[in-house]
Amino acid sequence: MRASRSILLPFLSILLFSIPLVTSNSALDDFLRCLPKHYSNPSKPIADAIYTPTNPSFQSVYELHAYNLRVLTQANATLKPMAIIAALHESHAQATIFCAKHFGLQIRLRSGGHDYEGLSFSSSVPFVILDLSNLRSIQIDMASETAWVQTGATTGELYYRIAEKSNVHAFPAGVCTTLGVGGHFTGGGYGPMIRKFGLSIDNVVDAQLIDVNGRILDRKSMGEDVFWAIRGGGGTSFGVILSWKIKLVRVPAKVTVFELKKTLEQGATDLVYKWLQVAYKLDEDLFIRITPVAITGNGKGNKTVQVSFIGHFLGQTDRLLQLVQASFPELGLQRNDCIEMSWIESTLYWAGFPNGTSIDILLNRVPQSKVFFKTKSDYIKNVIPKAGLETLWKMMMRIESIWIQMNPYGGRMAEIPESETAFAHRGGNLYKVQYTVHWSEESSEATKKYVEWIRKLYTAMAPYVSSRPREAFLNYRDLDIGSNGSNSSDFAVAKVYGAKYFKTNFLRLARVKAMVDPDNFFKNEQSIPPFPSI
Repeated sequence: MRASRSILLPFLSILLFSIPLVTSNSALDDFLRCLPKHYSNPSKPIADAIYTPTNPSFQSVYELHAYNLRVLTQANATLKPMAIIAALHESHAQATIFCAKHFGLQIRLRSGGHDYEGLSFSSSVPFVILDLSNLRSIQIDMASETAWVQTGATTGELYYRIAEKSNVHAFPAGVCTTLGVGGHFTGGGYGPMIRKFGLSIDNVVDAQLIDVNGRILDRKSMGEDVFWAIRGGGGTSFGVILSWKIKLVRVPAKVTVFELKKTLEQGATDLVYKWLQVAYKLDEDLFIRITPVAITGNGKGNKTVQVSFIGHFLGQTDRLLQLVQASFPELGLQRNDCIEMSWIESTLYWAGFPNGTSIDILLNRVPQSKVFFKTKSDYIKNVIPKAGLETLWKMMMRIESIWIQMNPYGGRMAEIPESETAFAHRGGNLYKVQYTVHWSEESSEATKKYVEWIRKLYTAMAPYVSSRPREAFLNYRDLDIGSNGSNSSDFAVAKVYGAKYFKTNFLRLARVKAMVDPDNFFKNEQSIPPFPSI
């Protein structure tokens, strides 16, 4: 079971007519009249980018990049946007910022739409969506081994375009191929090459950002403080990121992947315990993720836990087997478990596509299905004892549709100081954990039940994970860990989730925010507020 398969469930059609639309007609009318006066490319009329609820395409455009059905169906807590500006040119984004600020409207920024709490497409106050998914050009320069990637491009598109140019170049980013790079990079961005090359943001060398005054800035003109902040600090607090300049990495012509599955009856507990002791210390070319899931075993209806050990090695099978035999012989990896393939083929493997699938599928920009889900995250700083693992297994077998993923750090992640970028979860962290529960019932009772289950699991794991603060991963957004509300700038509240997402980097982020957006125009329920003036 690869990571993206947790959300590749049968498509669930839903009607959203119950979501109320609360607007100020005057503010909306003024905003819409303002837009045509403030864009600069006549060949791309901004009228073609505007969708209001009276437009027949409004609902389909709204849902296209909105993936969590839990958020979409929370009729009493969220509003649909007053309008969607699906920018076709950078000046459309500039006009949206100017007009929204001038008429006091909140904007939400959306590129890929994978945000787990739906902050890019929902709000408790009237708002407009600035959708950047159409800004998706990718320009690769093999001479400098760099590329400019617009924020609306997906990771799959980026991988595909790199492979068109070279079979020995790659970029370290996520395994889900429909992620918009805009949001993915700003939260850090990680994948199976994290131990070798670090995060996506560790390989970003420049960016273009529209600030609150509508200026398009690059790294030099935005300054190093802002460039630091948008790499891991969540770009939507500081402006609208238009594009990233990334440094490609070199990979072997052939890499090796594998997946081994063990149930509790087959010794999974001992194997996971050993994995916890060694996976973060393995050769940096080797990444082994585990994904425990509860299943019905032995044909008698009894539940057990099955753990998948999924590996990615930047090299060929012979050397992989030598490394595993020397450092993790308990895994029992055999030659026939290993598959050699190109790096671009390995992106399909990690995304859960069958072997032999054409790489053209990387150009599909929208997931095949959507689900109801809730996710939480943790960081592990010490090896979980066997008793802790057994507690985890028992809870998983009591909870329906729970899915867990543990990813090893070490390697390059342990070498980069936590102050190097806004992303602070570096040395001292051995593993990152994702807990996800998903369901198909469309009811408030089902949502309450499943969300409560994952909260109980999260509480039970407290003794075995980081504390003071209990760290969390920004790209696995979780409103349970604190929320200001979309109209609030309560700094004390923000310090709670800020410490979890950014540790001591939060205060620097707040100071950068005060410099570039002192009136807090760019905000959401978990954005960075300006540092209070004295």
